Parts: sequence; structure tokens; C-alpha cells
Amino acid sequence: MKPWIVMVLTAARMLRRAGERPSPPRPRIVEPGEPQPRAELLVAALLLAASLAAVGFVVAYALNATTQVLGAFLAGALGLVSAALMVTAKRLVVTEELPEAYPEPHPDEQEAVAQIVRESGSRLTRKGLLVGAAGAAGASVGAALVTPAVSLGPLFDSSPLYRTPWRRGRRLVDDRGAPLFADDVGTDSFYTAYPEGASKDDIGAPLVLVRLDAAVLALPAGREDWAPEGILAFSKVCTHAGCAIALYRTPKFEPTQPSPALVCPCHYSTFDPARGAEVIFGPAGRPLPQLPLSIGPNRELRAAGNYSGPVGPSWSGVRANPARS
Repeated sequence: MKPWIVMVLTAARMLRRAGERPSPPRPRIVEPGEPQPRAELLVAALLLAASLAAVGFVVAYALNATTQVLGAFLAGALGLVSAALMVTAKRLVVTEELPEAYPEPHPDEQEAVAQIVRESGSRLTRKGLLVGAAGAAGASVGAALVTPAVSLGPLFDSSPLYRTPWRRGRRLVDDRGAPLFADDVGTDSFYTAYPEGASKDDIGAPLVLVRLDAAVLALPAGREDWAPEGILAFSKVCTHAGCAIALYRTPKFEPTQPSPALVCPCHYSTFDPARGAEVIFGPAGRPLPQLPLSIGPNRELRAAGNYSGPVGPSWSGVRANPARS
């Protein structure tokens, strides 16, 4: 196209636009409201206080605070956000009542609704402050709500789930820290033991001890020397849902009662200690991990190694990973 033709067309377009009258602005639907700067500052203060309460929840959770403290922080954060929303609705949003029936959906009505939303904020003079406070509150409260999920397990490295405090030579102690001796373990009860010098809170720490007649043992291959004098040690953590093995079934008379068994009272998973704690009843998916034992020079019980498998519930792929010290 020749340059002079382009110039003529451009000039004609400019003349046409000059002759067009601008469309008049749409009349307001919502009457403008008086600014409420104090209400805006109050809303911002409430949102920032909610943010601080939510951050307090995260810190308290990291410090293993009590449930009451955690509840106070979280309730405070949610209550402050609610108060900020109520003040906003009452003091900062222009409202009016329309006696007409609600119209049917229509493009013009949808545009009117959008206009009402825009005009209802005419009292706001510190939008940047309010948006920033709302963002801080939203981010911190969201972090507080997500924080408990961290307790479900390691986020990126699952290797701590396979580590235990047990190693060869570590003595078994009771809940008071006193050493356990082979002569202390009877045949009609079960005992709880811990590793000497290690934290009792470690998931791999607690053991359940029982003594059976060595003649009835049928342990898996390779564990023939794991139960000296018939004393067996297994993880106290049930392999179903991580509950504690807290019952020991000991027959009162034979042959009408079944053989001895370790029982989780929560879901009734039942394990046969004579056969390496294999599952004989209930929802558990694998045996309790067994800890090899030895008897020291003074008849004290010691670990002869680590568990036969990883401790805890049977999450996906657990059988492919051995326990580690």
C-alpha cells in the first residue's frame, strides 16, 4: 500500500474518533461512604495480631508445647481474623437495602453487580496497608494449619525412620534406668526395656521382653542364637498403626487356651513370640522386629546387634529397608 494512502486512512480514522462523543460514566449504584481511617487501622492491627498468634503457634509446636498452649494460639489467630472481617463488614463496606426482587441473570445485571462491588469500597483509603496485613495474616495462618502435617514424618529424608539407638553391647534398662538381668525375666509376664543412655522417646527405643521355654522356639533362620535362655526381645511398637504392645497372653491351662502371644490392645494385632513375633491375628502386615540379645559377664542383658527390620507401621516400601544404628 502506498504511503499517501496510509496517511489518508489514518487522517480519516482520527477525524471519525474526534467526532465521536465519549460515553457518559455510569451513574453510581452505591452511595459513596465517609472514610473510616480509624476502622482501617483497627482492621490492620487485628490482622497483624492474628499473624503474630499464628507464628506463635508454629513456634510453640516446634518447642513441643502443650495442647492447651497450641489451642490458645490457634484460636486466637482465627478469632482475630474473624474480628477483622466483622469490623470490615460493619465499618468499611458501604451497604444498602434494595426492595426489588433479585433479578434474573443477565449481562447488564452482572456488570451492575461488579460495579456495586467496586463502589462498596469507597471508604477505603489505606488499601495497600490492608492488603499487606491480610496477606501476612493469610500466610501465617495457613502455615499454622499446615505445620502439624510435619509430624507425619520427614519431608525430604526418610532415613531417620530406619535408625534406632540399639547397637551391639548396649545394656537393657528399665524405665528408671536400672540394668535388667537375665534372672529378672520370668516366664509368666512381659517386661518393657530401653537402651541405656539413649532417649526413651525414640520410636526404636522401647522393647518388650518375654521368656519362653527354649524347646518351643521356632525362630526364623539365622536367629538361632538371638534368644539366650529363651529370653526374647521385640519392638514394642505395633507394625500396624504404631500403637504400643501392651498385653501378653499367657495360657492359664492347656490345651484349651492358645499359646503365649503379644497383643496390641488398640486393633488386636496378635504376634507369636515363639516364631519371631509373626502375625497370627489382626490387621498388622508384618512381624514385630526382633532384637538379638546376649547375656553379659554379670548376667545383665545386652543387645547383640540391631533389629531384624525397621520399626513402626508398615508404610509403603518398608520391607525393602533394614534398620540402622
